[in-house]
Amino acid sequence: MSCAWRTARALAGAAGGGEKQVMTDADEIRALIPFANRLADAAREAILPLFRTDAAAAENKLTDGYDPVTEADRAAERAIRALIEAERPDDGINGEEYGVKAGRNDLIWYLDPIDGTRAFVAGLASWTTLIGLAVGGRPVLGVIDQPWIDERYIGAPGEAWLDARGVRTPLKVSGCAKLTDAVLSTTDYFILTPAERGAFEHLRATARLTRYGLDAYAYARLAAGTIDMVAESGLQAHDVAALFPVIEGAGGVVTDWMGRPPQLGGQIVAAASQEILDQALISLRRSATSWSG
Repeated sequence: MSCAWRTARALAGAAGGGEKQVMTDADEIRALIPFANRLADAAREAILPLFRTDAAAAENKLTDGYDPVTEADRAAERAIRALIEAERPDDGINGEEYGVKAGRNDLIWYLDPIDGTRAFVAGLASWTTLIGLAVGGRPVLGVIDQPWIDERYIGAPGEAWLDARGVRTPLKVSGCAKLTDAVLSTTDYFILTPAERGAFEHLRATARLTRYGLDAYAYARLAAGTIDMVAESGLQAHDVAALFPVIEGAGGVVTDWMGRPPQLGGQIVAAASQEILDQALISLRRSATSWSG
């Protein structure tokens, strides 16, 4: 699967009409990287003063169950949305905390201001800010940002890199070809259905090492070559749109649990090579479902 995604698409003209312009060059996507970085910077400024303070206390969004949200989540998304609305008002926005704003073109920014709010509340630095840009429903640009340790993983057509503590490093997956050698991750085994747990248990019993609780940071480390596979379920569009460009830009592969092109949610498996993906799909297909959006 190519991560260049150079499919032609129409961008709406300025408000009030105008001819549509077709953009097919990946360089035009890369030209939006500085803006994506500014969005991530704005989120950092909103979040970091609240991390590991009393202000990190969470509210529960659910009446049955637990889905925490903090003022840091909301403040970060407000900061990102304000920049998009001020400088790119024709673009759509889909954010975890403040929902969907329809755009006037084919570009949508998917925002998860704090992916891993449970980790944030617990004072653990495995949470990230996710910013993904999709064109025509396909993610083309992704940012996975961990502000506390100053790691920013960026994926664009044909490339991915890590900016950390003033140093830029190209990202490249490990290329691990045997599931028996692989480092495997999922965020929470207990949110999987019984059938999904059975499939994941086959992977866990085969893999060399399994780690839990990392949320989107696991995908970042897959792109960096220290984790080889991540399998998860029950995901939403804002959870995944930023991940695909980073993983594929680093040479990895992402599919659903049937091995089909990934959707913006549902069941996702990301791998460091096609070889270990094929081995994992033998188990994952047993509990694969269709994503309804």
